[in-house]
Amino acid sequence: MSINQAEVLPQVQSKSKVALFAITLAFFQVGLTAFGFSIVQKIKLLVIQKGWLSQEEVDEGMALVQLYPGPIMVDFTAYTGYKLRGVIGALLATLGFIMPSFVLIVILSAAYFASGSLPWVQPLFLGLEALIVGIILNVTFDFGSRSLKGRTEALIALAAFTALLFKVNAVLIVLGALALGALFLRPKGNKKGIQATNLPPATKAFWKTWVPILMVIVVILAGAGYSWLLNSDIGRMGLSFFKIGSVAFGNGSTILPLIQNEVLDTHHWLTPSQFADGIALGQITPGPFLIMSAFVGYKMGGLGAAALMTFAIFSPSFAMTLVFTKVFSKLKNLSYIKGALNGVLASFVGLLAVVVMQLGKTGITGPASLALAGTAFIGVHYLKLDILWVFLGGLMIWGGMLALGISTMIF
Repeated sequence: MSINQAEVLPQVQSKSKVALFAITLAFFQVGLTAFGFSIVQKIKLLVIQKGWLSQEEVDEGMALVQLYPGPIMVDFTAYTGYKLRGVIGALLATLGFIMPSFVLIVILSAAYFASGSLPWVQPLFLGLEALIVGIILNVTFDFGSRSLKGRTEALIALAAFTALLFKVNAVLIVLGALALGALFLRPKGNKKGIQATNLPPATKAFWKTWVPILMVIVVILAGAGYSWLLNSDIGRMGLSFFKIGSVAFGNGSTILPLIQNEVLDTHHWLTPSQFADGIALGQITPGPFLIMSAFVGYKMGGLGAAALMTFAIFSPSFAMTLVFTKVFSKLKNLSYIKGALNGVLASFVGLLAVVVMQLGKTGITGPASLALAGTAFIGVHYLKLDILWVFLGGLMIWGGMLALGISTMIF
């Protein structure tokens, strides 16, 4: 349901009057309480009800963050912070949003790897893995219904599916889909593209506008350079996450195939079971789903590696958000960009289908786990239940099966 801004707040506040602490606290609360696909809607409600952005600016931001790689939820957070208080506002909003989930995933990761040898842990996570199969299957169906609008999109999805099955690098698949979309999926009759209004006025002093953004880019490049200098598996993992964060479009679930290709198929940094468990922990943790990158890093090198992987996956698109917000008003013709985006989104349908197949090999171990995955799919696809409730309910069912000793069905 759309929000009538006039009914929520009489006027939009002056951006310069929004306190940095208020921005940080507001997004910290969102990161602590919002799950899954409800995050974007919660952010939109937050900024409109507080009078921080107009409905037009919110819609403009949602259009903007889909034009370049990176997780949409985190990028929209950075966009909002930048519109309010510039680079420092974007930085504090993003840190506030990510920090709760980072702390929680580190705690869960420590507990997971410390207790993974206990008898009850693996049966419990088998249930989580089955639930993940149902959740990702739903994402694939929903994403396909929105992205496969014609024969060309379907062919791109099929090509991506086939290429990933034959172990073609997922990043190369995405780049190929980007080119095909730009060539064959450009929207017709839209020469002017998206027109941006009410963007922050350009300042006369260069250092007030571009120097802070350039400083952010330098810090990100320094992080990538540090990963390269490590010359270790942690460093190579960091470079992989920087690469994924620089080329992957969409939300956490659509970026998942690229992570799987790197950490599971190419480098074997995790076992299939550990990867599925990491997805489960990322899903039950509030905030951005891609915080599972911290789980992967923690397994390789503890807290420091977890922080590096989190920085690597989110920082490239953070910088892109700053740049795109500044130049958005100068983008007169977006047809090639929109076509490229359509191609990439179509390819993710095929990539997600491969993820479902591979997760199913480890997560579906018998009739009980198959039924659990099917229950999760029905719950989120048809009953529209929140993912958190699906996980809690599914684990209660699974725990009941374990307590009753229905091992012949479970294993």
